[in-house]
Amino acid sequence: MKKIFIILGIPSLIIFSACGNGKKTSDASGVFEAEEVIVSSELAGKILDFPVEEGDQLSAGQTVATIDATNLKLQKEQVEASIGTLKEKVVDVGPQIRLLEEQLKVQQTQLNSLLREKNRYTNLVKEQAATQKQLDDISSQYDEMTVKMEVTKKQIEVQKTLTGSQNRTVMSEKEPLTVRVAQLDDQIQRSVVTNPVKGTVLAKYAQSGEMTAVGKALYKIASLDTLRLQAYITGDQLAVVKLNQAVTVSVDDGKGAFRAYPGKVTWVSSKAEFTPKTIQTKEERANLVYAVKIDVKNDGYLKLGMYGEVKLNP
Repeated sequence: MKKIFIILGIPSLIIFSACGNGKKTSDASGVFEAEEVIVSSELAGKILDFPVEEGDQLSAGQTVATIDATNLKLQKEQVEASIGTLKEKVVDVGPQIRLLEEQLKVQQTQLNSLLREKNRYTNLVKEQAATQKQLDDISSQYDEMTVKMEVTKKQIEVQKTLTGSQNRTVMSEKEPLTVRVAQLDDQIQRSVVTNPVKGTVLAKYAQSGEMTAVGKALYKIASLDTLRLQAYITGDQLAVVKLNQAVTVSVDDGKGAFRAYPGKVTWVSSKAEFTPKTIQTKEERANLVYAVKIDVKNDGYLKLGMYGEVKLNP
């Protein structure tokens, strides 16, 4: 009996019927699948909010769940408080330095006065109006004041060096604490679970109020806009199949006819699923079966697990 084709006027869809005349009506067959994504928790804790249900349509980046991060927020506050106390540990060297500098000014004034006295007694000794002992006493006082000034100068430098070293040691703790805050912020952000891809929720594995762990699956999602038919072709068909090749995929419409969809070959296996012990004839080579994957645009009729037949277009 001849095949009867009925074109519905839709470019991507053809319904046809065939009688069992004993002739092969398809080149391959298989089952529709989808690229499924398992979304897991990146943080251990109690699930506070998880309104997702099976069958829901989700968009990429949509918030789908919230994990309790109270402990992490408390840890962050503690670290930030530690950073705040570092300022209190820093020593203000200003008052001590100013005190020594004032002391140095007084010593400089005294030294200038002693220098004038030393010069005066030097002239008096030359005129024999003063004794050498008086000049020596003034000179000794002048030298002592000079030594005191050098000591004060060294004290100022030592104070600056020690205080600066202490402050650097204290402030060196700030960087690791700041990094810790950033780590906690990252973990807190992970408490909000976002959906990675646009698609339909196929299965839900957890509920609000339950405890979850890192890597524990929350739900499974897949895009059903384009389904993938994994079919099998024989070894002699392998030579006529290529990537991006257009094919026709047919599915049973439940009324004794078929719905046909355009498809595209996106993957061809390089290894046979079944190999005979010896290959001697062309018929035996036909027993070599290779997997192929065909993308088909879904108009809403195609379902996961549905059986489909493939016709290789000439």
